[in-house]
Amino acid sequence: MAVTKAKKTEQVAKLNADLQKATSMIVGTFSKLTVGKDYELRKTVRSAGGRYQVVKNTLAKRASEGTKVAEALQNLDGVTSIAYTSGDPVALAKALSKYVDDNPEFAFKSGILEGRLISQKEIKALATMPSKEEIYAKLLYLISAPAQRLVTVMNAAGRDLAVVINQGVEKNKFKETGEAAAS
Repeated sequence: MAVTKAKKTEQVAKLNADLQKATSMIVGTFSKLTVGKDYELRKTVRSAGGRYQVVKNTLAKRASEGTKVAEALQNLDGVTSIAYTSGDPVALAKALSKYVDDNPEFAFKSGILEGRLISQKEIKALATMPSKEEIYAKLLYLISAPAQRLVTVMNAAGRDLAVVINQGVEKNKFKETGEAAAS
């Protein structure tokens, strides 16, 4: 069934609106992808905070004009799909890389990371990076560790003094002297 020109214009406008918001995108291709595996791929991308869409090459090129991801959608050939997000690009790359490892019928073409074109190799490298949450946790630890060490050292002197006095009391090292008893 042929798609009318009005329907194509509507699809281009909708995709353009989505791509305007996207900061990162991964362009892929597939062959012989079953409906079940396609559903699994869409679910994987959604769980990573992204959106997934199979696109016609010419419509994708038109829709991407004036967006940060336009460079990746130029000169496309073959079957093309795009996964894009305005959130964490590492989560999207991790989800898709895991899917590609499990399903060889899907492969990467290229991608865009914060407005810069990246290759298949760079997408794989991006997938090995820690997520934003992991980086924030490590940064928070690095910021708070010196303060924790300082408090531990400051408390150690008082704690050690209390231990020494307690041991002295237990061993009767502090006996009353005659002058203290007389007063």
